[in-house]
Amino acid sequence: MKTYKLLTPGPLTTTMSVKEQMLFDHCTWDDDYKQITQWIRAELVRIANCSPETYTAVLMQGSGTFGDEAVLTSVVGDDEKVLICSNGAYGDRMVEVCRHARVPHAVYSEPYSDIPHVERIREMLDADPAITHVCMVHSETTTGLLNDIAPVGELCHERGLTFIVDAMSSFACVEMPVEDWHIDFLVSSANKGIQGVPGFSFIICRRDKLEASAGKARSLSMDLYDQWVPMERDGKWRYTSPTHVVLAFAQALRELEEEGGIPARAARYAANQRLLARRMEAMGFKAYLDHHQGPIITTFYYPQGATFSFAEMYDYIKDHGYVLYPGKLTDEETFRMGNIGEIYEEDIMNVTDALADFLAQHSA
Repeated sequence: MKTYKLLTPGPLTTTMSVKEQMLFDHCTWDDDYKQITQWIRAELVRIANCSPETYTAVLMQGSGTFGDEAVLTSVVGDDEKVLICSNGAYGDRMVEVCRHARVPHAVYSEPYSDIPHVERIREMLDADPAITHVCMVHSETTTGLLNDIAPVGELCHERGLTFIVDAMSSFACVEMPVEDWHIDFLVSSANKGIQGVPGFSFIICRRDKLEASAGKARSLSMDLYDQWVPMERDGKWRYTSPTHVVLAFAQALRELEEEGGIPARAARYAANQRLLARRMEAMGFKAYLDHHQGPIITTFYYPQGATFSFAEMYDYIKDHGYVLYPGKLTDEETFRMGNIGEIYEEDIMNVTDALADFLAQHSA
């Protein structure tokens, strides 16, 4: 079987030991399986720097978008309103979720190259006292931008508002003191920084805010509170859980700790990104962002005068063992390269060497 490494923000390249966990078929009713679920939940709260008395974790079947939708449709009541701060495709997607589910909402948009500003959020809250929740993306993989969420959390805390954060591609990739940043609901996914495989999302929740959401949900299967109740009692998922993915995720959590926890993993990812940006720029691939660049994924312009297509470059690099990511900007010709997962300095060197060879073949 031909293999390659994924330079994407997730799904991403996993270890063989994580993959091997999926060879075992487990019953969802077994006590030992429930104990694995409970251990995962406790670990998530721990690595989020939260006290277990104040915070809990809920695992939800489906992709990260399912987790976002579960939160937005479960914790914002019909008589409440969420302000969505968007500066990328994933913020825009949360607006879509609210429109489809008829969740009362307002939108604050910034260009994809800039961050939402806390002063502007303050002005919008002053102008609309109906707003009870604020929601934003931490790492916008549309561009690779890392938003400054701590001041927004502080503002929400001052005003008694609920703060919702999509930390899909940033949780476990950078250090996040969730409780100190006053995040009430943080959403991420199994196949991102913890380096598991796709199949479920997870939500780290303030217990009191979660309990206050009882009865608000607009969906049966995505009812966050109802998902939590049996899980909190004994570790039982409400409906069929992705057992193989859960086992793989438990192994990925153990391997995160073996690497040195989030500080060590964050340092590896950041070093990968710096090396990647430096070598790409030397070849004429200018980064799209000149500020607020995160350590997870980088958007690049094509070199000046380039005549090759993304498909040509993609196929060449894939033949050399790596997979690139297409651009997500509608008004700019770009592509993206992620550096999270089982990616190391050697991989960055290999893929940039392959790109240099590709350019040499298309320079005339």
